[in-house]
Amino acid sequence: MINPVERFLNYLTVEKGLSANTLEAYKNDIYQFGSFLDKNNKEITGFNKKDLVSYLTHLRDSGKQTATITRNISALRTFCKFMLMEKIIDEDPIENLAAPKGWKRIPRIIGVSEVLDLLKKPEGKNISLRDCAILELMYSSGLRASEVVSIKTDDINFEAGFIRITGKGSKERVVPINEMALNTIRRYIEESRPELLRKRISPYLFLAKGGKPMTRQRLWQLIKTYSAGLSIKISPHTLRHCFASHLLDGGADLRALQKMLGHTDISTTQIYTKVTPERLKKIHKDYHPRG
Repeated sequence: MINPVERFLNYLTVEKGLSANTLEAYKNDIYQFGSFLDKNNKEITGFNKKDLVSYLTHLRDSGKQTATITRNISALRTFCKFMLMEKIIDEDPIENLAAPKGWKRIPRIIGVSEVLDLLKKPEGKNISLRDCAILELMYSSGLRASEVVSIKTDDINFEAGFIRITGKGSKERVVPINEMALNTIRRYIEESRPELLRKRISPYLFLAKGGKPMTRQRLWQLIKTYSAGLSIKISPHTLRHCFASHLLDGGADLRALQKMLGHTDISTTQIYTKVTPERLKKIHKDYHPRG
């Protein structure tokens, strides 16, 4: 008989249609929780709310990032609902479990001037046109790393200024691209992409040597390389945070931003409306008579 965890993973794959990356993350989260229960002589089908709180506290004490803990909560919540639906358990142990205060934090971002410096830096160092196009696109449209490497050339509508993105859960959305990013991408396609293809054929926009699609790992590496010297260490997701925060600072509508980011729940988007201490200090300095 298939064990509950394997049944759950099959359910996520067949019925929920989760992406491979999300599925792998959920799988790791559930197995790690199972190992934690095993060390405490508990079964994966016999834990209670106290066990869940102990595990989440263990994750935090181990130095796990807020995003990782939040994803664990999501994975365990979905797992509990599945076991309840399949009548493996009679009560939902995670029902009404509130995340401990302070676990939601404001994403760290860099200012507009630093982002502009980052976008200028590659060309100033004769870095590839491909990498310039990637950086421009990520800040222009707020894409996830997994979405960037999955883009196909047919996904871009140059005339309308939009790109079709397949996000989490294979959900499609249409996101605008600014003119500067479009021009850089057009130059990359015309000047650099044929050299990477070497007469091969590929549907993917961003390619590595030999015409192979770029990997997420390579994307992380290039962001790390180009962001050296900035005020904070950044990742591909930092540019997504900057995209969202800078749009809201400029007066963008929260619902429109939710659509562009591909958030199912607007509460996820609302994190960007929180005012950071740095922003408060800047407002005070800019507008106070003695600032």
